[in-house]
Amino acid sequence: MTRLAICPGSFDPITYGHLDIIQRGSKVFDHIIVAVFNNQSKSPLFDVEERLHLIKESTKDIPNVSVDSCSGLLMDYAKSKNAQAIIRGLRAVSDFEYEMQITSMNRKLNEDIETFFMMTNNQYSFLSSSTVKEVAKYRASVSDLVPPIVEDALKRKFE
Repeated sequence: MTRLAICPGSFDPITYGHLDIIQRGSKVFDHIIVAVFNNQSKSPLFDVEERLHLIKESTKDIPNVSVDSCSGLLMDYAKSKNAQAIIRGLRAVSDFEYEMQITSMNRKLNEDIETFFMMTNNQYSFLSSSTVKEVAKYRASVSDLVPPIVEDALKRKFE
């Protein structure tokens, strides 16, 4: 049986912190689907198609990773893909409380799908998509925070 995990998020944009979790997860699971969810409570800089493109390009060297988008409940999506697991990254203790609430609800919706938390590499513990967008908006370098394709896309958005 293939061990399939979903790595969900808004990825607006994908950062090296996200990629750290995806790369490490790809060593544990047979296949990972990076699923772009459109969070209605956020105003994204990139539309879903742009985010899909940036993620596909950023993960093209990881053979057991595919990219998809979804609207609706994560657990419904995971079940439709026959996933066994959800991978979530944690940057700091403050993330844990929020993630625990989500995981508890997901477990209530489908107790057959496990959630695995991975601590982000320390060098990315401060990193968020929001921070990257804020820094890029003021034309500061984000080259050590995001892949080159994302850096170029950010520059174009803020020109």
